[in-house]
Amino acid sequence: MTLRDDLKYRSWVEVDLGNFSHNWDEIKKLVGPGVKILQVVKADAYGHGAIEISNVALKNGAALLGVANADEGVQLRVSGIDAPIVILSPATVSEIDEIIKYNLTPSVSDIGFARELQKSYEKMASRIPVHIEVDTGMGRGGTIHHEAFDIIKEILQFPNITVEGIFSHLSSSEVEDDDYNQMQWKLFRELLEKLEENNIHIPVRHMCNSGGILNFPGFNLDMVRPGLMSYGIYPSPNTGSKANLAPVMNFKTSVVLLKDFPKGYGIGYGRTHVTDKSTRIATIPVGYGDGYGFILSNQGEALIRGKRAPIIGRVSMDMCTIDATDIPGCEVGDEVVLMGKQENDYISANEIAKKAKTISYEILCALGKRAPRVFVHKGKTDTIEPRLRRVFIPDEEKSISRIDNIIRNCFQTRVRDAELGDAIYYEMFETLFGKEDRQLELRTDFKYDINVTDDDLAGDYFKITTHIEYTKTLRKSVFIIGCAMNNKQLSALFEDGRCEYRWLLNRGEDLFRESDFKVNRVLIDSEDVTIIRTEETDRGYEVWCGGDTLKEKMNKPVKMEIEIETKKFKGNNIFSVYLVYPTRGLEISFNYGGTNLKNVREVSFFAGKHPYPEVVKKERESIKLKISDDEWIFPNSGVTFIWDL
Repeated sequence: MTLRDDLKYRSWVEVDLGNFSHNWDEIKKLVGPGVKILQVVKADAYGHGAIEISNVALKNGAALLGVANADEGVQLRVSGIDAPIVILSPATVSEIDEIIKYNLTPSVSDIGFARELQKSYEKMASRIPVHIEVDTGMGRGGTIHHEAFDIIKEILQFPNITVEGIFSHLSSSEVEDDDYNQMQWKLFRELLEKLEENNIHIPVRHMCNSGGILNFPGFNLDMVRPGLMSYGIYPSPNTGSKANLAPVMNFKTSVVLLKDFPKGYGIGYGRTHVTDKSTRIATIPVGYGDGYGFILSNQGEALIRGKRAPIIGRVSMDMCTIDATDIPGCEVGDEVVLMGKQENDYISANEIAKKAKTISYEILCALGKRAPRVFVHKGKTDTIEPRLRRVFIPDEEKSISRIDNIIRNCFQTRVRDAELGDAIYYEMFETLFGKEDRQLELRTDFKYDINVTDDDLAGDYFKITTHIEYTKTLRKSVFIIGCAMNNKQLSALFEDGRCEYRWLLNRGEDLFRESDFKVNRVLIDSEDVTIIRTEETDRGYEVWCGGDTLKEKMNKPVKMEIEIETKKFKGNNIFSVYLVYPTRGLEISFNYGGTNLKNVREVSFFAGKHPYPEVVKKERESIKLKISDDEWIFPNSGVTFIWDL
């Protein structure tokens, strides 16, 4: 049984993830363990399917992903990919908002764009990395090499820009004996040496594409950018002996019609082929609308039952005709391979490109552009990505509307009730975002350790010391820990993207005093964070933390720890903990040993796949709730501890 029998598609692109991983093993052997690898996934991963390819590349060790524009980066972010994504082409000012919102890394080719980035980053109180492109002879993107040093020095003065990388691009890397490559390398190396001589160290330096990796291993530097070779295509014939690559893409269809024609019968538009004998013609549902070029009319070939058969007549928009006269037993439904392997024969992208008078890159990007991608691993179907039903982000407003509608329809289908589905949808978005442009935060390994002590047995208040711990991506180098006295103040703190943690001090009509709420300590990755200042505002009491020392941790996962000390009126017999962000893994401990609290119990509600936490109780000492580290807990979850007065 072929995949066609199972999947029922007119045509499809098989993407062999096993071969892709094999090619990655080859690349890693070539560059060695000390060189990072950026997987190029622009143009939908050269037609292979950017989302799935990106995920497999990351599993194989990719340090970064490379795209051509912000839209491509957003598509990956929307799909759930949180790895660093570099926009390899010069970005535009109109893309800056998306670059910031979706945490993309732009490449900088001119000082004017860098200034616009700085303005936007400063306004958003963000510090985002960039890669500077240097034109050493490509004559395309990048700042010209003899101006690069001065421009880099100026960019380094911008307080909200971190120069993470610097790169150039070889124009003839597939030709090993072209001296132009050596000239480009010399210019780039001289610039790097000048930067080092002036104590300017840029962490990630990269120049090699696929041809560079194969022909010029001395140019590898800190990172390489494989594209074509990772998809199993050699940049040129002379590189074929330098790595054992396996083709990743196969473009397949099937015979939908078989007819026998007499001698002298015209086939297709314009009768460009006339049968010279009795001929059996197989029609396939592929044409130039699917990326199979018009230029392949009367010269392309296909594999049927392991044998080559010629394309005859013009390639039309949606169909081609194949001479199947010499294919014994050919039937409607037979698998047809237009690019790829069938039995012992193979039609390569380079072979098709030669006939079409183009390059293999164009063939990969164009072939099967309206066909689903079928991802296979070890010969078995892994996943299927319907080509025409992907979420594409044409612009911000359309993307939000389209994604919102998809999510709403999913809820309606899941609960089989439109009204209930809408109710869940609106509640979820209010909980997660509050307003449209709030960035979604995800936290893992959330621990909440509450210690109740009664230092003054005759007094009216318990002392509460709470240690909060979680892992998240750090977005701000300076942030607020806020304490609100009422829900209005709490809402105001939620509106401020700089507010890292919020506390509601429910003291009824009692006056708020600074001593009632104290941040004892803040740590990030087990290192103390400076408390800059404290102040009372209309939003309550604010503790400002952070500083320049955190800038190197920006946009990276960090372990956050906060220790808060408060007072609690003994006449109030409840203590509540609420989750306001999606959280994976949870542990909440309520420790009250040494107090006179009696009959302490918990009432909890946790929304997620497994809403019932493991509960461990030690009589007159503690209650601990735990949800395993691989389970997600959704917002509006929480627990209230209650005791008898």
